[in-house]
Amino acid sequence: MVRQKATRVFNEAVDGLSDVADYLKLDPVPPVWRSLQGYSLERFKRDLLAGLMVAIVTIPQAVGFALITGLPVQAVLTTAVIGGMVCALFSTSRHLVFGPTNTLSILLAGALLTVAPVPLPPLQKALVIGLFIGAIQLAAGFFKLGNLTRFISRTVLVAYATAVGLIIATGQLGNLFGIGSAGRPVFVDSLRHAWNRLSVLDLNMATACIGMTSLLALILIKRLRPRWPEGLIVLGAAAAASLLVDFKALGVPLVRDIGQVLAQVPLLGEFPLNEAGMTVVPFIASAALAAAILGMLEAVSITQSIAARSGQKINPNQELIAMGAANLSVAAFGGIPGSASFVRSAVCYQTGGATQLAAILCSGLILVIVWLTAPLVNYIPVAALAATIIHIALRLINRSQISIVRRATRSDAIVFWATLAAGLTLNLDTAVYVGIGISLALFLKKASAPALVEYAFNEEGQLAEIETSQGRGNSAISIVHVEGELFFGAADLFQEQVRLLADDDDIKVVILRMKNARHLDATSVMSLLQLHDYLGKTGRHLLISGINPEVERVLRKSGAHKQIGTENIFPAEANLTMSTKRALLRASQLLQQLGAAPNAGVRIFYDRNRDNNAAVDGPSPVRDGDHDKPGDFQI
Repeated sequence: MVRQKATRVFNEAVDGLSDVADYLKLDPVPPVWRSLQGYSLERFKRDLLAGLMVAIVTIPQAVGFALITGLPVQAVLTTAVIGGMVCALFSTSRHLVFGPTNTLSILLAGALLTVAPVPLPPLQKALVIGLFIGAIQLAAGFFKLGNLTRFISRTVLVAYATAVGLIIATGQLGNLFGIGSAGRPVFVDSLRHAWNRLSVLDLNMATACIGMTSLLALILIKRLRPRWPEGLIVLGAAAAASLLVDFKALGVPLVRDIGQVLAQVPLLGEFPLNEAGMTVVPFIASAALAAAILGMLEAVSITQSIAARSGQKINPNQELIAMGAANLSVAAFGGIPGSASFVRSAVCYQTGGATQLAAILCSGLILVIVWLTAPLVNYIPVAALAATIIHIALRLINRSQISIVRRATRSDAIVFWATLAAGLTLNLDTAVYVGIGISLALFLKKASAPALVEYAFNEEGQLAEIETSQGRGNSAISIVHVEGELFFGAADLFQEQVRLLADDDDIKVVILRMKNARHLDATSVMSLLQLHDYLGKTGRHLLISGINPEVERVLRKSGAHKQIGTENIFPAEANLTMSTKRALLRASQLLQQLGAAPNAGVRIFYDRNRDNNAAVDGPSPVRDGDHDKPGDFQI
C-alpha cells in the first residue's frame, strides 16, 4: 500500500515537472541522458582524453584564481569539481566546461573588498554571492530570458575582457616582483604601487628572477610549441626547483604559504543562512547581478561559438539553468561562484570531447590528479604562479577584436572606450552597466532620429532632392515617406519633423506613406493622433497610405483607425503604388471640398538616412516603387 502510494506521488511529480518543462519549452529529461544514447567505447575514449586535458589545464588555473580572490585553493577546486559536474548534467552543449574564471574571480575579489567590514569570513561571503548568482541565472533560464543576451553589444564584452585582462595582469605585478599587493584590485592603484616600488628597486630579487624567468618560458613555449601545456610545464619545473633550492631562505613565498592544497573530496558545508550572512546582501546585490549577467553572456557566447563549428543545436535558456544549478550546488559545497570557461571549453572541443561526459570525467580526474600531486602543488613559487596568471590574463586582450570595434562605427568606439575606462577606474560591475547603458542609449538615438528631406519631380520625371528653397513648388499636397522603426524613442521626433514640414500654409493635405514603417507602439500611435488633431485644427487633413498588416492591427486595436477615419487610411496592396494613388484621389476630393484646384502640385519628402545607409551597408535597400515616376501616380 505504501509502495503504491509512493509510486503514485512520484509519477504525479514527474508529470508535473513535465508540464512545467513543456510550458517553459524546456527538456524535462537532462540533456546528457540523450547524448549518452548509443554511447560507444570509442566515444568514451574521446571523452576520457578530453576530460584529462581539461583537468590538466584546470588545476594550475584554479591555484591562480585562489591567488586573485584571496580564498582557499580548496574552495576554487570545489567549484571546478562540483560545478563542472552539475553544469554538464543540464547543459545542452557537449563541450561547455564550468568552473572558476578570470572574470568572476576579479569581480568576486572586488565584491569581497566592498563587504570587508561585515563580520563574516571571506569564504562565507563568497557563498552568499554565489547563491544570488545561481538564483538569478536559474530564474533567467526558467523565464526564457536567455535570448535577451543578444541585445547586449559584443563591444561591451570586448572592452570588459580587455579591462579584466589589464587589471589581473597589473594586480599580479606585486607577486611577480615580490613587492607586495596594492590592496584593491584596481588598475590605477596596482600600476601606481608597482611604479613606486620598482622605481627605487624596492623588490625581492630572487622572487623577481623566478617570476620573469617563468614568464619568459611561458611565452617561448607558447610560441615554439603551441600545443604543449605551457602552464603545467613551467609550474611543474618551478615546483621541482623549489624542492632542490631553499626558496624560503631567500624570502620567496610558496603556494603553501597562501593556502594548502589538500587531497580531499568536497563535502556539503555550512551555509551562512543567518543574520550575519543576510547583512552582506545589500552590499553584494549589484555585483551579483553583474556577475550573473556576465556569466549568462559568457555561457551563451561560448556555447554558440563552439556549436557553430560542431554543428550542435543549443538552447540558451537550458544553458542558464545549467549555470544556475551549478552555482547553487557549488555554494552548498563551499566553493566560489563559477562560470563558463572559454579556454577549458575550447580545450574540450579541440581534444575531441564527444559528450557532456567529458566534463563529468574531468571533475573526477581533477580529484585524482590533486590527490597524487597535492604535495608538489604546494611547493610552487607564488612568483611562477603570478607569471602564469599574467600570461593567461594578457590573452584576454584580443587585439583583432579591439581593432574591429574601434573602427567599425563611431558608436562602437565610444562604447568600447567608455566601458574600458569605467572598468579600469571604477568597480567592474559598474563598468558592465556603463557599457550596456551607453550602447543602448546610442542605439536608441540612432534609431529614433528620423531625417526627412524634401523631394520633388525633376525635368526628367524622376524624384530628386530639392537643393534650395527656391526649388519648391506651390504645393497643396505633401507626401511624407516614413521608413524604419516607429517605436517610443522615435515617436516625438517623427511628429515634430512632420509638423515642421507641414507648417507651410499652402499645404492642405499631408499623406504619410508608411509602407516601410514598422513596430508602432502606444507612444507612436498617440503622436500620430496628435499630428492628426493639429492638422485638423488648422483646417487640413491627414491621410495614411501603404500600411502593412502589423501597423493596421495596431491602429485598429488602439482605436486610432476609427479616429483618423477609415476613409483616410489606405492599406498596402500588391501593386506597391496603388495605395498612394488612392490616397492622392482622396486628397483631390478633399481639395475640392476646400475650394482648392484639384490638380494642385505635390511635394514629396524622403528620408535622407536611406541613402547614407546604402553607402555604408552596400546595395541600396530601396524597394521597387520607392523612386516612382509621376506617371505612377496619375489619377
